[in-house]
Amino acid sequence: MGIRLYLMQHGEAVPEQENPERPLSPQGREDVLRTAAFLAEAKVAVGRIVHSGKLRAADTAAMMAKAIGADAAVEVQPKGLLPGDSPVPLAEAILGWREDSLVIGHQPFMGRLASRLLQGKEQPVTFEFTPGTIACLARRPVTGAWFLVWLLPPDLLPR
Repeated sequence: MGIRLYLMQHGEAVPEQENPERPLSPQGREDVLRTAAFLAEAKVAVGRIVHSGKLRAADTAAMMAKAIGADAAVEVQPKGLLPGDSPVPLAEAILGWREDSLVIGHQPFMGRLASRLLQGKEQPVTFEFTPGTIACLARRPVTGAWFLVWLLPPDLLPR
């Protein structure tokens, strides 16, 4: 099997009225930590972590890096991962990546990126991300086609 690409929506954030920076909520932190521990136990490891730079994505990236990306390059990409951004530039850049990687972003961008990779177009959206959900895609080495390996929302993990 070719490289694996992990797509994740940041963990649940506090409401904007509570804090305009929107850090992770206590539930969001717990969900991300449970997901990170589960993936570490499954021996998932990435060499690159890319996130939007927003506090909730940066915090999610930091927790995931400790668990599955100890040696990973952590990259902030302030343009190209935000809710209204086009997934085309990132989808094209990903084609050149040669290592297992984790991308952490926001909805509806993450759903459109997954659809772009899996079906070559953004609509219809293949699946929706909820806060803390992570999807594993793999690329076939011969054809370069992406396929969904698994999808894990945090509510499936034991508390």
